[in-house]
Amino acid sequence: MTPGRRTALRLALVAPALVAGGAAGGAAGEQLARWSGRPPAPAGSTTVDVGTAVLHLVRRPGSGPTVVLEAGSGETSASFARVLQHWDLPAAVVAADRAGYGRSGPSTLPRTGAAVVRELREALRRSGSEPPYVLVGHSMGGLFVREFALEHPGEVAGLVLVDARPEDDARRTADLLRTAGVPAQPSWQLLALLARTGVLRTLAPTLLGAAVPVEARAEFLDVTATGACFRAREQEAAAVGATEDRVRGQVLGDLPVAVVARGLAQDYAAAGIDAGTGRRLEEVWQDGQRRLLDLSTRTRFRVAAGSGHLVPREQPAAVLDAVRWVLAQIGRG
Repeated sequence: MTPGRRTALRLALVAPALVAGGAAGGAAGEQLARWSGRPPAPAGSTTVDVGTAVLHLVRRPGSGPTVVLEAGSGETSASFARVLQHWDLPAAVVAADRAGYGRSGPSTLPRTGAAVVRELREALRRSGSEPPYVLVGHSMGGLFVREFALEHPGEVAGLVLVDARPEDDARRTADLLRTAGVPAQPSWQLLALLARTGVLRTLAPTLLGAAVPVEARAEFLDVTATGACFRAREQEAAAVGATEDRVRGQVLGDLPVAVVARGLAQDYAAAGIDAGTGRRLEEVWQDGQRRLLDLSTRTRFRVAAGSGHLVPREQPAAVLDAVRWVLAQIGRG
């Protein structure tokens, strides 16, 4: 279970009362707070029109294969800020906001994995970032970079999967979540209402918790938490099954694949899940991380000790180390 899902489940439990208290007012104050507190775009930011959307990229120059950073569900390029801050590799690097997220505009395409790959590939090409690519995917982003490798194998030099969602996680945890009585996630319209009326900002410490670290909350509240983002996230989640089906049984030959798994279990109790079910859910997730090693005959597995699911934020050195290993493998090849 990802932090984004845990946050959504908290909202599902308290949303009716929040709407009753907050929908009547607060929108004007929220708009003022959003624009006055909005952080500036990071260095290296650019926008690219890919025809179906205008995407925001953060680019750093370099040589050799371009490293592409793909964030998880509900996350943006800002989730890789600490990775970029400590970037000490010769390779060029690009972090992208998917359509609807962060500083990117909405897309005219359904939010399928195929659409994500199409738009990312077009954005890279139009921004001057030519293949081959080393694709780094965190959480759900791991499924998207795997689909990229499936559709365009000649353009991918290696993969880094950072606590990436395994393709069978939903199937293997469905009964556990059902038995635990986990409530359905609130709709994107409700989340947008909570953000627009200022309720989300007012109760951020309670509702966001560890899912959005304190140092990242300004970016989340002033840039990320929009109706477009919540809608894109919901649509991606609804369509992700097709991507899982496409990459199930994927074989990448001897393509370098580095897998980085979290070292700390999720706080399942925060989502109202009992300890026994939480342990089983974590076992399924960790087993799924190790199954990713079957993708290739040339793999590397590391645990990001001391990190939860948000490895790029909590242990950026683990991500850099994995990228460094993939680049070394490409050099040897």
